[in-house]
Amino acid sequence: MTAQVEGAGLSHAGDLRPARLGPLVQYALLAGPLLSMLDSSIMSVAVEPIARELHASLTAVQWAVSGYLLALGGGLAGTAYLARRFGTLPVYRASVIAFTLASALCALAPDAGFLVAARVVQGLAAAPLVPLAMSMLLGGGGSARSISPLAGIMLFLGPALGPTVGGALIGAGGWRAIFLINVPLGAAAALAVRLVPAALAPGRTPGARFDLPGLVLLAAGLTGLLLGASQGAAYAWSTAPAWAPLTAGAGLLACYAAWAARRDQPALDLSLVRRRVPALSMGLCALASVVTWAAVFLLPVFVQSVQGRSALAAGLAMAPQGLVTGLSTALGLRLLARLTVRVTVLAGFAVLAVASLGLLVIGARTPLWVIAVILACRAVSIGLVISPLLQALTDPLRPGQLGDANTLFNTCQRVAASFGIGLIAALYATQARLHGQVAALHFVGVMLAALCLAGLLISLALPGLRATSQARTGAAGKTAQPRHPRGPAGRDPVAQLRP
Repeated sequence: MTAQVEGAGLSHAGDLRPARLGPLVQYALLAGPLLSMLDSSIMSVAVEPIARELHASLTAVQWAVSGYLLALGGGLAGTAYLARRFGTLPVYRASVIAFTLASALCALAPDAGFLVAARVVQGLAAAPLVPLAMSMLLGGGGSARSISPLAGIMLFLGPALGPTVGGALIGAGGWRAIFLINVPLGAAAALAVRLVPAALAPGRTPGARFDLPGLVLLAAGLTGLLLGASQGAAYAWSTAPAWAPLTAGAGLLACYAAWAARRDQPALDLSLVRRRVPALSMGLCALASVVTWAAVFLLPVFVQSVQGRSALAAGLAMAPQGLVTGLSTALGLRLLARLTVRVTVLAGFAVLAVASLGLLVIGARTPLWVIAVILACRAVSIGLVISPLLQALTDPLRPGQLGDANTLFNTCQRVAASFGIGLIAALYATQARLHGQVAALHFVGVMLAALCLAGLLISLALPGLRATSQARTGAAGKTAQPRHPRGPAGRDPVAQLRP
C-alpha cells in the first residue's frame, strides 16, 4: 500500500506469550510509521500551492514528491544492515529524530531546490520507520503479540486520509502546515521512544559486515524501479522517462541478486524469496494491497471531479474503510481461529472480488454513504488475507531472519503498489478519455475483480496450516507454550512449510 498496505510487519509465531504495550510505547512505535506514510501521499495536494508561493515550475516542485519516494527506496536498501550493525531500537530512534528535523527544514524551505533536498533527507529518514516499528510492535524481539485495534486503525486509515488531511491543513495554514504538524508529533514520539523496552527489539549483531557493492546495487535498482513507476504514472509507460529507469533498475536488481547469492552477509538477504510459501505469501499480500489501494486512490478523485464533492467529503467516505480495515487486521486471526491459512485467504479474495464489483453501481449521483459501504466491504477482506499470510510467511523463519524479512516485505509492498496503482490509474485515465469517468470506474472495478480471482486461484497453493496460532493463547496472564497441532499422520504443519 507506497499509501498502500505498506504498514504491515512481520513477527515470529514461535512464542505465544501475549504482550501488552502501554499507550506511550504504542504511540512511540506508531507515530513514526504513520507520519512517514502520510507524507508519502499528502504532498499530492500541495504541489500547486507550493509552486505558486515559491515561484517555481510544477516540474521542479514535483521532484519534492519523486525525491522523497526515491530516497525511501534507497533508505530501505540499507535498513536491514543498519539494524544488524547498531540494533533495531537505536536505528528507529535516530530515524524518528531525523525525520522530525527534516520536516522542520521542509517547512522553512525558502525555494524549491531547498525543499527537494529536505524531502530527500526526509525520505531517507522515513525508510526504516515502518519495517523496524512493525517488527517491534508484532514481536521482532522474539515474543509474538497481536496488533492492537488502535494500531491497525491508525496504520491503515492514515494513508487513505493523506490527501484529505493535506487539503485541510493547506486550507487552514498554507502548505508549510503539512510539514510543521510533523514537528510536535515527531518530537513527542522521539521522547516516548525512550520508554520502549529494549527487549522488544533485536540488538546489534556482532561481526555484522558492511556490503557496500551490494548496497549500491540494491539502492540504485530500487531507485530506478520507483522512478520508472513514478514517471510511467505521470506521463506514459511507453515513453523513455518511464522505461529507461525501469530497465536500468531491473538490471541492477538482477545483478544484486547474483551478488547476494555469493555473500554470507548481503545488504539484504534474498533467500526468503527462494522459498515457495514465503514467496507466495509476499506475492499475494502485494496483490491484495494493489487491489485494495487502487480504489482508495481513484475514488476520491472520482467523488470530487465527477460528483463535485469537497475533499473533506471524500475523506469522510474513506474513513469507514480505514476503521474496518484496522479492526479486521487486528482481530481477524482471533475471529478465524478454526480456519486454515488457505481457506481464510480464499475467503478474503472472494469477498474482495465481490466487493470490487460493487464499483459497478457507483455513478455521478450515487450517495456518499453507498460509496462508504462499498469501500468498507472491500476492507473486510484485508483482515482475512494479510494476517494469515503473515503467519505463513514467518513460521518457517529463524528469529535472526526477521529483520531482513521485514525490510524485504515492505520493499515488495512499495514496489508492487507503485507499479500496480500506477498501471491501474493509467488504465482509468485512458478509459476516462474514451468513454467518460463513470465507465472508466466500472472498467477498473472489473479489472480489480479479475485480479482478485487470480489471487484466489494462486491461494490454492497455500498450506493447510491453521490461520492463527495467537488465538490459541490462554487467558490474560497465563503462559502458553509453543505448540503446533499435528496434521494428518502426525505430521507437523509448520515443518511442512519449510522447503
